[in-house]
Amino acid sequence: MNTNDLSLFIHIADSASISRAAEQLDITTAAASAALKRLESQLEVQLFIRSTRRLRITAAGERFLVYCRAALSQLDAGKASLHALQGKVAGELRISAPSDLGRNLLLGWIDEIMAQHSDLSISLSLGDSITDFYLNRIDLAIRYGALEDSSMVAFPLASTEGLLCASPAYLASHGTPQQPSDLSQHNCLLYQRNSRLHDVWEFTGNGDSGSEPIKVRVAGDRSSNDSEVVRRWAVAGKGIAYKSRFDMDQDLRAGRVVSLLTDYSLRPAQLNLICPNRKHITPAVLLLRDIFRDKFAQLIEQSTG
Repeated sequence: MNTNDLSLFIHIADSASISRAAEQLDITTAAASAALKRLESQLEVQLFIRSTRRLRITAAGERFLVYCRAALSQLDAGKASLHALQGKVAGELRISAPSDLGRNLLLGWIDEIMAQHSDLSISLSLGDSITDFYLNRIDLAIRYGALEDSSMVAFPLASTEGLLCASPAYLASHGTPQQPSDLSQHNCLLYQRNSRLHDVWEFTGNGDSGSEPIKVRVAGDRSSNDSEVVRRWAVAGKGIAYKSRFDMDQDLRAGRVVSLLTDYSLRPAQLNLICPNRKHITPAVLLLRDIFRDKFAQLIEQSTG
């Protein structure tokens, strides 16, 4: 059975379109249709129900799709293991990362990695929602916070402080808060995750880890489930944002935003590189882990130096 046909089948199932799958794989629609027919002939089942307006996967196709994904994943792992024996870092890595962290930091780092390892290919999916590794065909996820599924493997990359920030233009127009309670007089830019609005911001007073947390309910005229949108609003002077220091590193250096309430501490967050299981830990995964750890360590050193 042709592995290219299996890969095409997965692309058709994911996109619900033969023409879109053909475009993704850089083949003609006619060639894609012929390959699908060939696969159905070999399996002696119909994988999709076709009509002039839509394409729908059959029950048999749904069942085969699960095994097809697993088979190609195992082949990828086998190729990676062969390259490892030859001292190479190669293969495809499908990575999911937070939107602003991905755009503002990871993109440049990935370019550097791929320039040094020509046999490595990377597919980067950006977004802040929880990743379904198997449904979305993701090999790795970079996420903040504790690992909820104990069957997964998490490599700690760095710990970063929370950061309250706003643009100089916003502060010139609305003043600078001096204590957490002042935030009730400001427009706070809110972030949504998994349908939950993060409108309670927690502080520890004056760097005293033994003091009681200060919780402030904030409000504003803008909210988004995309953390990059919140960052852009802050840079554009639309209000005050609660962000990870990593996410705002470049904006802080360029003076596009300034840090606020620096006498107070915000809850630190652990950033992890997550694999669905130990079988996915390849030489390429370990390479990314080590490079990302070094890069984040450099950022922390620069911000505290």
